[in-house]
Amino acid sequence: MPRRAPDPAHVREDLLAVVPWVRDPDTVERPPRPVLAAAVRSSLRSLEHRAPGHSVEVRVPPFGAVQCIEGPRHTRGTPPNVVETDAATWLALALGLLTWEGATDRVSVSGHRAPEIARWLPVVDVHRTSENG
Repeated sequence: MPRRAPDPAHVREDLLAVVPWVRDPDTVERPPRPVLAAAVRSSLRSLEHRAPGHSVEVRVPPFGAVQCIEGPRHTRGTPPNVVETDAATWLALALGLLTWEGATDRVSVSGHRAPEIARWLPVVDVHRTSENG
């Protein structure tokens, strides 16, 4: 049974909490680990529900991983289609602050289906969302 879909308002709140750091990680203090974890996990869960399936695994260590995109179900060993990146890069993608094409040197991609997640990004487009509510 799939997990319950995350509340879009909650996902938005979690992601907007990290926007200043994602935009300027060199000068803005890194958010506390629970804040980063919440943003990564809720955005991954949102992706999982927006693009249901099991053919691509998206990993953001150490915070989480989900399977998404319709196609053959992977059940054992290393999945053939994997996207893996760090929290800062994932959050920039999830917020629309970084394009898939712009992230090629910051994302590990294996398998021919993995790039399909680009179709489902951003999770929350910060350019279309007011940070003030």
